[in-house]
Parts: sequence; structure tokens; C-alpha cells
Amino acid sequence: MHGRTVILGLNAWHGDSAAALIVDGQLVAAAEEERFRRVKHWAGFPSQAVRYCLESAGLTLADVDHVAINRDPRANLLYKLGYALRRRPSFRLLRSRLANASRVRDLRAELIRGLGACGDDFRARVHHVEHHRAHLASAYLVSPFQSAAVVSVDGFGDFSSAMWAHGHGTDMVELGRVRFPHSLGLYYLALTQHLGFPNYGDEYKVMGMAAYGEPVYLDALRRVVKLRHDGGFELNLDYFVHHKGGVPMTWDGGEPRLGRAFSPKLEELLGPARFVDEALEQRHYDLAASIQAMYEEAFFHMLCALHAQTGETSLCVAGGCGMNSLANGRITTQTPFEEVYVQAAAGDAGGSIGAAAEVWCGVLGRRRLFTMDHAYFGPQFDAEEIGAVVAAAEGRIDSEGCEAVVESDEGALCERVAEAIAEGKVVGWFQGRMEWGPRALGNRSILGDPRRSDLKDILNLKIKRRESFRPFAPSVLREHMSAWFDQTGDVPFMGQVFPIREEKRDKVPAVTHADGTGRLQTVERATNPRYWRLIRAFEERTGVPMLVNTSFNENEPVVCHPREALDCFLRTKMDLLVLGDHLIERVSVAQAAKSVAAALPASGGVPAEPKRG
Repeated sequence: MHGRTVILGLNAWHGDSAAALIVDGQLVAAAEEERFRRVKHWAGFPSQAVRYCLESAGLTLADVDHVAINRDPRANLLYKLGYALRRRPSFRLLRSRLANASRVRDLRAELIRGLGACGDDFRARVHHVEHHRAHLASAYLVSPFQSAAVVSVDGFGDFSSAMWAHGHGTDMVELGRVRFPHSLGLYYLALTQHLGFPNYGDEYKVMGMAAYGEPVYLDALRRVVKLRHDGGFELNLDYFVHHKGGVPMTWDGGEPRLGRAFSPKLEELLGPARFVDEALEQRHYDLAASIQAMYEEAFFHMLCALHAQTGETSLCVAGGCGMNSLANGRITTQTPFEEVYVQAAAGDAGGSIGAAAEVWCGVLGRRRLFTMDHAYFGPQFDAEEIGAVVAAAEGRIDSEGCEAVVESDEGALCERVAEAIAEGKVVGWFQGRMEWGPRALGNRSILGDPRRSDLKDILNLKIKRRESFRPFAPSVLREHMSAWFDQTGDVPFMGQVFPIREEKRDKVPAVTHADGTGRLQTVERATNPRYWRLIRAFEERTGVPMLVNTSFNENEPVVCHPREALDCFLRTKMDLLVLGDHLIERVSVAQAAKSVAAALPASGGVPAEPKRG
């Protein structure tokens, strides 16, 4: 006996497959499978994430006492049967659902097969935690609150799309739910597809577009989503197809694929759907603003009813819709709630932590021992490993006109990097343990000067190679937040959008979105001392206590290994790469200037952004 209680949590056979490891009530490791497979939102069994979690703790599958997955095929069984008898869904839909449920039930065999382990070594007890119960646990049981209202909203999981509860200590008492076929997540997905963004996870593009439009289609969308007196909602199913033949979905061993979720009647209501390569027009931005406004109307309606039921002033938010940072940022101004906690991976990946936490508290009856106040639970690499990567790439580094040095003094390193950023250079910043969740939070980040009005265009064209309307986030020192934002609070996971103070907006144009807001991350010295020190060094030079922070990637998952960071640096023509204590810099100023100019249109200007309103 190893004398410890080891719980392995999983999100499997769904988008953002992930694993998390809780040992004696403490979260010790967590990672999404996409970071290892290098396929965005990878769906399937997270064997490499499981292997990382166990190896990082010095454990094997034989040491695991409990395995928890955020799916329970038995949940809502009578409701599923009644729905099937009433609606008679297609054979294709039933076959797909049954096949997925079969994999979930056969979890023990998949673990043994995926890790190449011997079946005799695997003695863990397997727990199936209902999908939204796991979401609720992923937010509340790791939050700083001892009592709170808790809500989970997403597409669908175990035949439900939303659940709300009252958390006390280690207990979560369910107060209500919304079942299939009604779903705010499905609504947002279908409208995202209508706007011409078909890929899994494209909803964040709609959020970015919303700032450039007005909600002129809101009345029309009120025919699509209808609010219930109990705080819930219903879809007008005439505008959707998922309840009939189902939406084709691929969840097994690769990028998730989803078929079209809206019916022809939606185009009659809102106009023709946009093709993927079709130019964006003002009506598309207005539709994005309307989609967001309708979501918020339904979401805040739910939250106000939840507050009336619980009387709580603290709220925990989870589920895929919990990644809607625009709505999250308005909770304290549009509802009676005063404090909001959104876990770093609010979506399905976070269900792996929630399932494990529910076993620790709900099944084993243990007290809460862990608060997630940072997200650094992924792989890390020591100086020797990083040095080997740099040495192996010496020829490529030289051929790109770069110079590699080592600066072991942290203060000197931060001063040098802060000076480079203040000079307008774009920096790849690779430090410590990789972040858990979809946001780069200062360990796998691309950094820049928020004072540069042209930085958004340079990053979008030169580095990220993405749409010009997409905003960039500010990482701000927590102690300076109230001087720069109209709202205050802890936002360590970049999960909320707040208005930037009007008198400050022209000082930080690179992080000020079209509507005057910023999706911020608050940085504290206690949770990320090196990143805090870098921002502090930048503030001492410029008077601005923040940096532009975007994820370290280029149309791929966020980099995990230093080799991937170096490849991305060389491929995208960043100016400076900081791998631990290693600095790799493009020494030719003329060459760097040419690379920036080459990224911009031939006219010498920057791409025109859509007009606000």
C-alpha cells in the first residue's frame, strides 16, 4: 500500500479530452490531450495526458485508487427512454450515442490498453460522475468560497444542458436543470455556424466580433430562445435539427467534427448563412452582437432566479458556456451577485478535475483541501532539457540571424526582456509549468507592448495569422487593476471582460477592444513571481503595469515542449524567445523591421477593422 489516496480524473471521448490527478485532496497535475497530440481540441481517450499526470507524480496505474470520468450513461435514463419513445430519433443518432456510451462504460479496458499496463496492476474503483455534476464540482469544490451559488451551462452532457445548485461546505444541492433538446450552448453553436465559423470551439470568434456590431437582431432571436418563469429557457426547435436526425459528431481520436445544427428556417429569420470564405459585412457583426445579447439575456435571467433561490452573493460558473468571458464580466453589474469564480478550464476539460473532486468530497466524504488560484499544473522542463533543445537547433538559430545567450540572474533577465518589449519587440515567453485550460497565463505566452497602436495588426498578421477583429488580452498587476479598469476583482484565468477606464484607453490601444473593454488576467507575485517581476520591470520603464499576452502558438495548440516553442519562434519571426534562462534574439534590427513591414499590406497601412456600430 502506498498510503495515499490517488484519484485520476478524466474527460474522454469528447472535445478537449484531458486528465487530472488529485493526491490526498491536492491537485498535483492536469493537462489537455491536445498539447501532446498537437491537434486542437483533441477528442478521444487522453492516454498521453494520463501518462504525464502519473509520471509527474512518480506514480503508475497500479497506484491509482479511484478513476473518475465526467460521464454517466445511466444518468437521466428514464427521461432518455421517454424522449426516444416520444420523438423516435433516427437510427444514426441512436447508434452514435450508444457507441459513445459503450466506450465510457468500458473505461477500465481503455486505460489498460492506452497505457500499455497489465490488467492485474489496475485495481482502482471506477466512478461515473454525471456530466454537469462534474462541471459544478470543477468550479465550486476548487473555489475560495465555503458557500456559493453554482451554475453549469454547455451544449449537452448526459442529456442535460444546464444545471444549477447551492454549494455548502462539500455538498452541492441541485436546484434545477435544463434537459435535451434545449440548450444555450447548442444555440450559440448553431448561430456560430450560421456566421460561417464551422470548427469546434469557434464561438470565441463571435464574441470578438460582437464589439463591432449592434444587437439589431435581438427581437428576432427572442423567437429562437424563450425564457421560462423558473429561470430556465427553451429553444424554438423549428430553427434546429439536433432533436430530429441529430447533428453528426466525431469524437474519436482527432479533431472534433460537428455537422450543421441549424435548420433552413433560421436562414428565413436571419438571412442567408455566411460561407466560410465570404467577406464579413456589417450585418454579420450586428448578428454577432445580437447572438451575444440573447445569450446574456437568458444567462442573466437564470442567474437572477438562482440568486433568489440561494440568497448567495458568490457565484461559481462552469460548463463550455462558462468560457463566455463577455457575459462573465457583466455578472456583477447585471445580477445581484458580487463575487464570481470561473475555473481555468471551465469547459469539458475541467470536468476531469470536477469528477475527481466529486469523488474526494462526495464519495469519500473528505474535506476540501485545495483552492485553484493558479493554473500551472502542466509539464515543465529543466535547464538541462532546454539547453539540449537549443544546442540541437544551433544551426537553424544561426541561419535565422539569431544570437543565443544564457542569463541565470532572474532580475537581469526580466530587465532585459522588459526593455525589449518597451522597444516594440514581440517576445515568446516559455517558463515553468504549462498552463491548465485554454488561456496562456504567463508561462506559454507571446508578449508585447500594450502602448503600440499597431501591435494587434502585427500580431495577427506576423505571428498568429488570424482574423483582424480578434482582440488581445492584457496581463495586469493585481495591485494596479483598480486604476486601469472600471471593475475590480481577482481574474487569474482571463475568464472575464471588464471595461478599461475611459481615460486610460488611449494609453493601451493594443489591449483595448472596439467597445472599450479588455479580457484581462490579474497577475500576483505569489502565484507567478517571474511573470509578475517582468511586468513590474516594464511598468518601471513605462508607467504601464501590464503587457499584451496572447497564447504561444500559431493556429495550433499552445506549445508544450521547448522544441515546439523554438519552432514557432523561428517560423513566425518573433523578435525574442525566452526559454527559461535562455534568450534567443534576432540581432539584425533591419531584418526585424523588414519582417514587420512584410506582414503589413503593400499600401503600408494596416488592415481596416470593422466600424464600431
